[in-house]
Parts: sequence; structure tokens; C-alpha cells
Amino acid sequence: MKLSGIRVPHRKHTASSVPQKLPLPETVVIPMSMHIGKPAVPTVKVGELVKVGQLIGSSDGFISAPVHSSVSGKVKKLDEITMSGGMKTTAVVIETDGEQAVCESVKPPVVTDFQSFVNAVKESGIVGLGGAGFPTFVKLGVKDLSAVETIVINSAECEPYITSDTRTMLDKADYISKGIDLLQKYLGKKRIIIGIENNKKSCIEKMTELANSKENVEVKVLPSIYPQGGEKVLVYNTTGRMIPKGGLPLDVGAIVINCTTLAKIAEYIETGMPLVEKCITVDGSAVKEPKNVIAPIGTPLEKLFEFCGGFKSEPKKVLYGGPMMGIAVSSLDVPVLKMTNAAIALDEKEARPPKTTACINCGECVNHCPLRLDPRAIAKAYKLNQPEELKKLCADLCMECGCCAYVCPAKRHIVQTNKLAKAKLNKYLREQKEDKK
Repeated sequence: MKLSGIRVPHRKHTASSVPQKLPLPETVVIPMSMHIGKPAVPTVKVGELVKVGQLIGSSDGFISAPVHSSVSGKVKKLDEITMSGGMKTTAVVIETDGEQAVCESVKPPVVTDFQSFVNAVKESGIVGLGGAGFPTFVKLGVKDLSAVETIVINSAECEPYITSDTRTMLDKADYISKGIDLLQKYLGKKRIIIGIENNKKSCIEKMTELANSKENVEVKVLPSIYPQGGEKVLVYNTTGRMIPKGGLPLDVGAIVINCTTLAKIAEYIETGMPLVEKCITVDGSAVKEPKNVIAPIGTPLEKLFEFCGGFKSEPKKVLYGGPMMGIAVSSLDVPVLKMTNAAIALDEKEARPPKTTACINCGECVNHCPLRLDPRAIAKAYKLNQPEELKKLCADLCMECGCCAYVCPAKRHIVQTNKLAKAKLNKYLREQKEDKK
């Protein structure tokens, strides 16, 4: 069986752009919810002085992640902000002092066994840096290590424009190497596969050299077909195993970890500096000088675009992430988040929504869906308010990759409809669960 997908323009304009350090912004806004799961709780007060790497948000949920200060300075206020998805969260607003003094607590963690390794990853605040934002310690903290046969390092980077993972492979290959050593030491001698799309020749050469220096490590060169980096797609195309509906990679003996996430884990174990800055691809048809930029978490997106020469035309849409799965932002004041790997600004021509027409039932959306869902049937069940039918159609499995909308000749708003259908189904399932209590 071959998983479907689409061919999208690569537009990897910044692949050779060595990341440049952004001048320190005057103020950073650091949200307590930059991960899937329970938000962190602020541990600082207004007026308090903080340093780089200092804990400013503690996590007590099973799925959660601590938050650290990306700058040194004074806490200006604790504010409630609206995230791009519409959710409100508390944020710590810090006025920088320009010194970037490092907190005394920043020191390499003591790691002696598997559990202390997982604990260290938790304390680092690291989440999925490919854009997912899932707390990494939860993914690594499997109860039965014998169930893990393969670790897949996700280096596909299949979205147009984004090259921040590319730069990790080229600039921080030593940390990827050390990360692999950590995995093999504390999770056991598992088979490790580095999955890279074939449009990244330099990365393939670099990672192949790395793999050849180790045991049980290989590079799998993958076709440049979107969404190659999707977890279910990647696991199938690297291991040949199909994750069951509603299942996880572990159900087929796999763990998937993004290459930048792995590099950051190794860097934290070596230096003790938690996740406080990100490499972000700044690009798009409205950007004057596309670059890869290293910025403190909490930096307003406006500062990134200013650093890249501003706009050559008025941006009509600005995205966190790429044009396929990225989330539109309402203001350039929104901050860089832990999982922000790109800031893309599109001009009017690219951002203008196409005119939609009636569905002609051509089936292209079904043919190109990586999970073989039927968006036509999902849309019908949603319109007719049939949650049981949505359940049968597995609407909740949609990963919102956008393949369906991309190939639709009628330019239907399929992803938006799928999102609404998923929300309706999830509400129905919650109500069913409550009724059984």
C-alpha cells in the first residue's frame, strides 16, 4: 500500500541562509501555554528581576511543560493574551535589560539512567519543535522500552518555505549526533532511521556521514511528497508499518522525534540551558530579505520582519508555520513560541482566497488524502448534524494537512469544514462519556 500526498512548490529560498542572531527586543511576551496539554503556572511576580534560563512557569500536569525566561530583565506584568487559535492564556511580559545575564540554576543536569534522562528532558521545557508542540518527555517516557524497536528522526521538513530543520542538520549535526548517542544509551540499542526528503542533498550527505559513524543508524531518503513529515506517513515510509486508526507510533514499535528537538535535548544535557530561543525561517512573497533568524522566545513577529528588511509589499496574511498547515495571526505583535519554526508573510496575490464553486464529486480529495478519509462524506454528515456518521467516517483522524483543499478544483474550504466536523464529533463523544457516568 502506498500512502497518498501531493507535490507542492518547495520554495526553500533560505536553505543556504546561515541563521543570524536577532538584536535583543525591548520586551518579550512569554505565554504559559506553548505546548499541547495543561498550561504552565507563572512562578514570578510583577517587578521581579529574572535571568536567562530562569523558571517562570511551572508545570504540574501529566501533559505539560515548564516555561523559562528567554531574557534577563524585569517582569512588567502578567497579562492575558489571545493565541492565534483563539485560546486565551496567561503570559509573562518582561522588559529586557540588555545584559542577558544567565540564571545561576542553569547547569548541566545529572543524568545516570533512563528515568533521570526523561526527567531532564522534562525540566528542559522542550516540546516538539517541528510545530506540534507535544511535550517531549511524555513521548520518550515509555513504560516498556522493549516495545520500542525503531526511533525515527523526522528530518523531512516537507512544508514550502521552511528551512529551520535544514539549518539544524547542517549547523548542529554534532548535537544531532550526541542526541542519537543519548537515545542509544538510555533507550537501548534501537534501530534509528533519519528520514529526509530527497530535495535536501546537503543534509542527506551530512546525515549519511553521521550515520556511517554509528551502529544501527541509517538515512532513509524519501520522495518530496507532502505531507512526508506527518507522523503516520513518515512511520509508514521509513518502517513499512501502518499506524492503526486512532493509534500512536508506539503501537507499531516506533517513536518519532524531530531532528531539531533531538539536537536541543543534547544541547540541554551538555549546557543546562533550557529551551529559550528558536531558529525561525522568515520568508514569503511579501518579505524583502528572507532569512533564518535566531530569536528569543516571546519576541514579537514584527521584530523578525524588521530584521529581514521589512516588507516589499503589504502583507495580506501572516502565518505561524508554512502555507499548508500554518495558522494565520491577527497581529504582528504576537510572540515567537516554542514551536514556531517559521513566520511567513504573503502578499495579496498569494493570500487572496480563491472563488469557491459547488463540489463536483471528482474524488480528488479522497485520492490525495494521506489517511484515505472522505472529506465529501464528512462535509455532508457535518451539514446534516450526524455525529454518529462522523464517528464512522473517522473525521477525528484528519490531521488538517490541507492536501484535500490544495487539489480541490472547486476550491472548497475543506480543511475548515473538517475542523468544524472534528469539533462537533469531539463534543458528541464528550457528551456520550458524561451520559455513561
